Parts: sequence; C-alpha cells; structure tokens
Amino acid sequence: MSDRKWRTWEVLGLIFVLAAGNLLHFIYDWSGQSPVVGALASVNESTWEHMKLLTTPWVLWSIVEFAALRRTGLPVLTARAAGLLAGLAAIPLLFYGYQGVLGRDIMWLDVAIFQIAVLLGFWVTWAMLRRRALASPVWQVAGAAVLAAVWAAFILWTFAPPDLPLFADPETGLRGIR
Repeated sequence: MSDRKWRTWEVLGLIFVLAAGNLLHFIYDWSGQSPVVGALASVNESTWEHMKLLTTPWVLWSIVEFAALRRTGLPVLTARAAGLLAGLAAIPLLFYGYQGVLGRDIMWLDVAIFQIAVLLGFWVTWAMLRRRALASPVWQVAGAAVLAAVWAAFILWTFAPPDLPLFADPETGLRGIR
C-alpha cells in the first residue's frame, strides 16, 4: 500500500476532527440539551467537556480510518490511541499553564489550544504510522481498548462526573449534564 493512501486518510481526519470538534461545542444547546447529544458533545464550559470536543470526533474518525486501512498492516488503532492521549494531555496542560501565567482567560487562546491539541494528536499518529510502530495485533487490540475506555469515560463522566475541579464549569460551578 502506498503511503499516499494513509496520508490522505490522515489529512481528511484532521479536517473532520477540527470541524466536528468546533461544532460539538454548540450542538448540545442546539439540540435543546438532549442527553443523547450530551453524551457526545460538550455540555458545559468545564475543561473536561472541552476535552470531549477532541475525543468524540477522534474516536469516530479512528473507527472510519481503521475500517478503510485494516488490511494494510498499519498500526492504525495504536497510533490513533497514542495521538488521542497526547492531544488530551495537551488541553489541560496548555489551558491551566497559560491561565496560571496570565491569571485570566482569553477566548481566542482557548480555541487555539483545541487546534494545537488536534494538530499534536495527528502529528503523533502520523509519526507512528510512518514508522509502523507497534503494529502487532496485540498492540492493535491495546489501542482499540484505550480508544474505547477513553470514550466510555467521557460518556460516563458526562452523567456522573467526579467531584474534581477539571469537571467543574467555571461559570456555574456545576459538573456534568444539567
């Protein structure tokens, strides 16, 4: 298989995750605050819910990409899992880092952090696919398990969030779905 095929899938995925992630910020309110939509979209302004903006489209695209490239021997699931974890780590690190330094919130910087996290995640994925790192079936299963566990945690903690600051809406102090 040519490198061009998987690279095309990665570019399409980047566009999808950026676009869908931005839309998921608003779709919960647009849906009349549907709990079904809330399981997949941001339900408040907490850092956790903003991390969900990366998780939902990332996992959905990972399923599509794996289906398209499953016979190539590429470590799609492993690479996608590693990329997701890198992007998810970047969001709170960058957000709390700049707020700690500046002492205030800047909306355009919050939006930029999401974009940076998506780019970082795709860079990690790209690097692993290019090197064909961790391509054995065991690693693919591990990658699938990580993707499923992370997505499940985001859905579960939308409805039953832990009592931690990461889950608190800074505007209302509430956690999870309203």
